[in-house]
Amino acid sequence: MISRVAVLPHPPLLVPELVGGGDRDADAVRAACLDVARELAAASPRWTVVGVGQAPATGVGTFRGYGVDVRVTLGDGDGAPDAFWPLPALIAGWLRERAGAETVDLRLVDPDLDPGSCAELGRALADGSGALLVLGDGSHRHGERAVGKPDDRAGEFDERVAHALATVDTAALRALDPALAAELGAVGRAPWQVLAGAVDADGRAWQATRSTTLTPFGVAYHLAIWEPA
Repeated sequence: MISRVAVLPHPPLLVPELVGGGDRDADAVRAACLDVARELAAASPRWTVVGVGQAPATGVGTFRGYGVDVRVTLGDGDGAPDAFWPLPALIAGWLRERAGAETVDLRLVDPDLDPGSCAELGRALADGSGALLVLGDGSHRHGERAVGKPDDRAGEFDERVAHALATVDTAALRALDPALAAELGAVGRAPWQVLAGAVDADGRAWQATRSTTLTPFGVAYHLAIWEPA
């Protein structure tokens, strides 16, 4: 059975070498994410990670495509590093190494996967063991620092996500509109709906022991920890 759930964003700024020193906002996001990841590793050294993208073809990834050759693995990995690993896979490997987890079982989905298929995948994960790490960002259209054009709908969307994560409201996560999420750049929508499917199928009562949302760069970064009640 799933021992613990963590929800984290996956911005490249988590990797210090990609940012440089002196950025207090990046430092704060990184510290918060590492704190959550270490708590997850304390629950289990074996992680199942859900994110979006295509599964990597090699055992070693590198952030070279983001500017620096920082190499990561999902456990045992060798061979030439692949600069085309999807970002969630790279961040999962980076977090694994720094949090002290042993292995990552990566489950990547299409960002446009429909809610029903997300729920089906979540049900399949519910019988697994170890900890579940769900990676995905909220909308990137918040305020003047928005990556995309600012959108007034972003605030309400991410408030809904934040409340759902804080209250373990899986129905609210399942109800997220894929079209709206895509318009707002919220790539976490499908992974969050996989999470909802997994917890619903688990059958136990769950509680959020940690939940916060940070938006220092115009992107909503949701962090949460869920545990069986």
